[in-house]
Amino acid sequence: MSADRTSPADHPGPGSRTDPPGRPAYGFPRRGWALLAEHPPPGARGVDGRWRSPLRGPWLTSVYGLVLLVGLPLVFLTGLLDYLAYGPQFGQAFPRDVGWLRLPPFDWPTRPSWLFRVTQGLHVTVGITLIPVVLGKLWSVIPKLFDWPPARSVAQLLERLSLLLLVGGILFEIATGLLDIQYAYLFGFDFYTAHYFGAWVFVAALVTHVALKLRRMLTALRSRPVRAELTVPRDATRPEPPDPDGLVAARPGPATVSRRGALALVGGLSLLLAGLTVGQTLDGRWRRTALLLPRGRQPGTGPTGFPVNRTAAAAGIGAADTGAGWRLTLRADGRQATLDRAALLAMPQHTARLPIACVEGWSTLQTWTGVRLRDLAALVGAGALGSAHVRSLEKAGLFAQATLQANQVLDPDSLLALRVNGVDLTPDHGFPARVIVPALPGVHCTKWVSEIEFRGRTDA
Repeated sequence: MSADRTSPADHPGPGSRTDPPGRPAYGFPRRGWALLAEHPPPGARGVDGRWRSPLRGPWLTSVYGLVLLVGLPLVFLTGLLDYLAYGPQFGQAFPRDVGWLRLPPFDWPTRPSWLFRVTQGLHVTVGITLIPVVLGKLWSVIPKLFDWPPARSVAQLLERLSLLLLVGGILFEIATGLLDIQYAYLFGFDFYTAHYFGAWVFVAALVTHVALKLRRMLTALRSRPVRAELTVPRDATRPEPPDPDGLVAARPGPATVSRRGALALVGGLSLLLAGLTVGQTLDGRWRRTALLLPRGRQPGTGPTGFPVNRTAAAAGIGAADTGAGWRLTLRADGRQATLDRAALLAMPQHTARLPIACVEGWSTLQTWTGVRLRDLAALVGAGALGSAHVRSLEKAGLFAQATLQANQVLDPDSLLALRVNGVDLTPDHGFPARVIVPALPGVHCTKWVSEIEFRGRTDA
C-alpha cells in the first residue's frame, strides 16, 4: 500500500523519551512503566520509526474497522444459527458440552426451506470475503504491535490484552475455518470445539474493543468525507494530523499509493474472493467458479451430477450392503415394520424441490421423490411424536445417525427419498434411501438409511 522506509536514526527509539525533572514518566513511578521503556528488548529500539507510510492514521483504520463491525457480527450470528440447526437439544451439535455458553432450547424451523442454505452460505462467503479487510486493518495498525513498552498504564494494558485476543481470535477463526472448508484437518484438536469457543473469545474481545474505541472511530470517520477522500490522487496524499493512539507516522515518507488505491486494493481482493466462493451456492455454470471450494464444485453431469460430501466408498458402503437384501426397519412404541425398496416404491410417492446444504458452505437445489416421513410414522402407529432417530448403514463417523425434531418429521415435504431428478439415487447420493428435510443441514439428511425409530414426546 505504501512502503515503510527509513533508517533507525531517522526516529528516536522508545527508550529515548525524556520527562521534565521531578515528573514521573508516563504518570507512574520510574520503577514502573518507565523502567520498561528504558530497557527495550533487542531490536525494539527505534522500531517505531521504520513505519513511514502516510496512509496510516485513524481515518483509514476506522474505515476498515467499520466494514468489519458490520460484517463480523453477521458471521458470528449465522454461525450460532447454524449451531442451533444441528439440534443441540439432542446432543448432536458440536461441541456437545458448552457449559454456560449453552444457547436457549430452540426447534429449528423447516420453513423457509432454504433457511440453512442462506445462513451457512452467508457464514462461509462473508467470512472469506472479509479476509482482505482483516489484513488491511492489521496493516493499518501494525506499528502499534511493536510499541515499547507495550502499555503505559493499567487501562492501556487491559486495552492491549483485549486487542491481543481480538487479533489472535480472528486469525484463529479464519485459519481453522479455511482448513475445514478444504478438508485439511491439520489441527491436532477438535475443530468444532475450538471454533465454537474461539468465536466466543473473539466476540468478547470485539465488544470490549468497540466499547473502548467506538467514539474515536466515529470522530475519525467524520474527519474526512469519504467522497472527498476518494478523489485524492497519490501525489496529493498527505498524512493525517498526529493522533492520541500514535497511528500516524512520526516521520512520514512519500506516498506510493493513495488511500483511494488502498481501499480499492482491499475491496477488489474481497470481491475476487466473493466471486470465487459464491458459485458453490449456485447451480449450473456458476458452480464452476467456486475455485476455492473443492467440495462445492460440480463433480459430474446429468441428473445426479451435483456435489456430495462423502462418497459411498469413503463411508465403506458396498454393493452387498445396498443390494436386494437391504431392508428398512421402522420402530415406534414397541412396534416394528420391515420394508424393502419395492415396498417403499409401492407406497404413495411425494415429490418436492428442496435444497441440500453443507457445513462447508456449498448447497444445491434438486427435485426429490420418495415417501413422506409422516406416512412412515403412521405405518408403525407412532402416536404423539417427539422425534425420530435415523440410522445409516455407515458403521462409524460423526454423522452415521441423526435425530430429527417432530416438526421436521411432520413437514409435508420431509421425505425418505428414493429418487432424485427423476432417476434412482446413486450410491454416492444415498441409494437405496436417504432422508431429505427442508432447511436441515446436509449431514443430518442421512444417506444409506437402515432404520428409523419414531419416539414419543417426553411430556406425553
